[in-house]
Amino acid sequence: MGDVDVMHTQTVEVKKTRKVKKTTTKRRESSDQTGEVSITEMETSELVQNANALDDKQGGEYTKAMSKDWHSGHFCCWQCDESLTGQRYVLRDEHPYCIKCYENVFANVCEECNKTIGIDSKDLSYKDKHWHEACFLCNKCRISLVDKQFGSKADKIYCGNCYDAQFASRCDGCGEIFRAGTKKMEYKTRQWHEKCFCCCVCKTAIGTKSFIPREQEIYCAGCYEEKYATRCIKCKKIITSGGVTYKNEPWHRECFTCTHCQVSLAGQRFTSRDEKPYCADCFGELFAKRCTSCTKPITGIGGTRFISFEDRHWHNDCFICAICKTSLVGRGFITDEQDVICPECAKQKLM
Repeated sequence: MGDVDVMHTQTVEVKKTRKVKKTTTKRRESSDQTGEVSITEMETSELVQNANALDDKQGGEYTKAMSKDWHSGHFCCWQCDESLTGQRYVLRDEHPYCIKCYENVFANVCEECNKTIGIDSKDLSYKDKHWHEACFLCNKCRISLVDKQFGSKADKIYCGNCYDAQFASRCDGCGEIFRAGTKKMEYKTRQWHEKCFCCCVCKTAIGTKSFIPREQEIYCAGCYEEKYATRCIKCKKIITSGGVTYKNEPWHRECFTCTHCQVSLAGQRFTSRDEKPYCADCFGELFAKRCTSCTKPITGIGGTRFISFEDRHWHNDCFICAICKTSLVGRGFITDEQDVICPECAKQKLM
């Protein structure tokens, strides 16, 4: 809101004064040849040095102004030289001016009515502009702004209510304007009243605390975590750091364990069954086929290959001839009850 300066011009009225010259006589006596006493000289108590003053026909009439004495004909307007004796005048830069000259040369023009603001009017000024007191009005509702708060926009002045209604910024929370002196909270291009800058869930004022923006809403840290933070699929608690993702589901590292033995699987080989993770050992023991030869589980983890025939299974390394122990991988073989043998050994056995 603006502050208005009020300009006052002081005028002075000067009057004629008659100054009476007081004289006294002094007798100087001298003796001449006859011995008679006579008056030889008359002296005035006031020495007049200006020859014009001696001839002044006004009999000592003068003007007193500006703490000085003036001949009546000498005290004139600095601009037009008209006599100021008996007239009001305005003193500016130590020079006297008649009212007309002062107003023509120095008076301001009113922004509202475009007329001169005379010396008998109050001159209200704001940002190098001037108004008559009666012309200092709101540009919209025309109410007087004298002694009232006002605002300016595009070289025009408005009362507080009109300015706020048209130009004041508004809170992104409640939509109301920011009144003068109201504390404003700002974030990026948005702004709120202090009480409106609050969590959209719990309505707690954010103040100087940390917050998380999401789309057009503001959340306190607690409410944001409760609503949006990633939670472990096992313990259902928030994962703040060090999580593991398996099949697009989040886990704490300490929660991502073998379903059977509970050993941590983070950074280890594992497999799953029925959407549950198992370490290699537990998976083999619980679910893997067993090698007909060594009876150990065939897990297939790490690229291990195996051979199946009918309802029996072998590790690649275990699929050998029962007699000569040569590998049968990629070769023909003959079953001999629970054994498998190569064709050569089968012939030898038949002979």
